Amino acid sequence: GNIARWVKKEGDKVSPGEVLCEVETDKATVEMECMEEGYLAKIVCGDGTKEIKVGEIIAITVEEEGDIEKFKDYKASSSAAAPAESKPQSEPVEPKEEKKEVSKAPEPTATKTEESSQSGDRLFSSPVARKLAEDNNVPLSSLKGTGPDGRILKADIEDYLSSAAKGSKKEAAAAPGLGYVDLPNTQIRKVTANRLLQSKQTIPHYYLTVDSRVDKLIKLRSELNPMQDASGGKKISINDLVIKAAALALRKVPACNSSWMNDFIRQYHNVNINVAVQTEHGLFVPVVRDADKKGLATIADEVKQLASRAKDNSLKPEDYEGGTFTVSNLGGPFGIKQFCAIVNPPQSAILAIGSAEKRVIPGAAEGQYEIGSFMSATLSCDHRVIDGTFFFLADSEPVDDASHSYASVTKVFC
Repeated sequence: GNIARWVKKEGDKVSPGEVLCEVETDKATVEMECMEEGYLAKIVCGDGTKEIKVGEIIAITVEEEGDIEKFKDYKASSSAAAPAESKPQSEPVEPKEEKKEVSKAPEPTATKTEESSQSGDRLFSSPVARKLAEDNNVPLSSLKGTGPDGRILKADIEDYLSSAAKGSKKEAAAAPGLGYVDLPNTQIRKVTANRLLQSKQTIPHYYLTVDSRVDKLIKLRSELNPMQDASGGKKISINDLVIKAAALALRKVPACNSSWMNDFIRQYHNVNINVAVQTEHGLFVPVVRDADKKGLATIADEVKQLASRAKDNSLKPEDYEGGTFTVSNLGGPFGIKQFCAIVNPPQSAILAIGSAEKRVIPGAAEGQYEIGSFMSATLSCDHRVIDGTFFFLADSEPVDDASHSYASVTKVFC
């Protein structure tokens, strides 16, 4: 993960439960709490530190305030930052003894465990590092080890390969006379990219598109929002109506509220709708839990709160985990007419909503015409879970909401 920012400063007193810093994980920014009482003596990884590995030291805490000064100039060593690499099981515990053995009997077989530089000095490396170097044609003589006594570790080889890969990419992109800027990817963008790639490569997608007439839906919204304004509630959007409609449809057709689990299909009793939200940090999909049981006013309020936290990059795991179906709407905010979304695993379907547009359609009698509003909806399906033919129907049903028990909602049935 990455350090988004430190809440506490060096020298601050800390207690159990207090927030030390905010950590940007692969999906959101979460708060890291203090586990013991004491003082924050030293921050090793400051604000904005990227790609910190599990087990690395990010800060030092002490029990007594007088001990803070002792860590003023502290710097985490490579061995402390990567304890798993400093003493692998296959490495000798005491490298100094290995040096003595080499100096006493420099046999030809020593080349299997050591590499020689051009100057004739011996370079020590772990077996894992040697194997990785051989597989990737990395000359050990060009590396400086970060292990005990300069020993070359697996991490040193990986860092070398990573730097070489980045260098080759930059050289390839740097065409003569071509101006460009390299924008670093956030953690959420990397994870989203990997999940979407996995989805398209491993899930057999197929797509169903219909144009639904939504005049009644638009009329219903125009009737409800004045009441929302009068009661101080959030305005209800077309997307809120779609979320409610999708939730009711999933309750009627639980086969679409399922996941592929290889040996079986898991069918969920809860209808939890993820809502795609695009931000400058990347794509987030916060979840509206039990959307089939909630009224439009409640859904509208939750969606706006979740979208706001997504844009602030302050979602917590409980805000986005546990979804069973996803709705992605590019019509209202962006005017996209129709698109095919990528299934969000482990879910088996995602509903892509386009913009509503007015069309001229034939009237009741010959030669007569009327204007109707139509909206394109595309269901992307995992064929392993959802097969057969699907169709969409419009219907009305009372909304189970204390504040809107008199209202009706147009539903979409699969």
